Amino acid sequence: MGVGEGRRTGPRLVSRRRVADDARMQRFAGRVVIVTGAGSGLGRAGAVAFGREGARVVASDLDAAAADATAAAIRDAGGDAIAVPADAGDREQARALVDGAVARFGRLDVLYNNAGVAPVGRDGFTPAIAEDDWDRVIRVNLTSVFLCCKYAIPHLAGRPGAAIVNTASSMALLPLGMMDAYAASKAGVAGLTKSLAAGCGPLGIRVNAICPGYVDTPMNALIFGSPEFKDAFAAGHAMGLQQPEEIAELVLFLASDAASSLTGSVVACDRGWTAFKRPSVLG
Repeated sequence: MGVGEGRRTGPRLVSRRRVADDARMQRFAGRVVIVTGAGSGLGRAGAVAFGREGARVVASDLDAAAADATAAAIRDAGGDAIAVPADAGDREQARALVDGAVARFGRLDVLYNNAGVAPVGRDGFTPAIAEDDWDRVIRVNLTSVFLCCKYAIPHLAGRPGAAIVNTASSMALLPLGMMDAYAASKAGVAGLTKSLAAGCGPLGIRVNAICPGYVDTPMNALIFGSPEFKDAFAAGHAMGLQQPEEIAELVLFLASDAASSLTGSVVACDRGWTAFKRPSVLG
């Protein structure tokens, strides 16, 4: 009798799982999502993931060809996306990006601020950083978040499930050192995220940030392109280095209704990079 019951309920359980999987794959059906820095790395992975789950994606990047490629990849997979080349750190372009998305789709539901730079050889110890390089890093990494939030929040206000996700960095929590501009910009993103949550709460908007470790993206090409560097950095992560797609999964969770209790959170998603440091002499 017990075996017979198992046979009868088995298909029902499979059916329920399929329904749950189908619902998950359409968590953002009809919602409009802006992704900055969508041309490569974390932004591209996030934009593609949003598109796969039913969102209408506005893929923005300073590199017009890269933005076009991301939008094309989403459409080729059956999704809905447009490319908008823009410098999110420029006030007029940030405003046009947001207003254009709303004009095109009639609404805005999620803002994923991911535009960023880490200029190897130009960032470093403060006395050696040129003022223009400092200004660029702060403008792209932090001011872009401020500007896109400034112009998006009035459109997000009152939208069911409205959410903002900002890309900070493990360096916001544990600086590597000798990248003072990048560390400062990402610490600023983390602080701005927490502060924004207070004002956005009464408007029904959740605001969270992610702090990835070392992910295989063009920004980290120096690390991933060197076996010696790659092995050394991998040793500092409890579970090894990361791929952009796993970070995209967290971004979608934070933007989804399943994360309704989370706002003002700065989430360390770094495979343990900031949780511990074990000297190599200990093996």
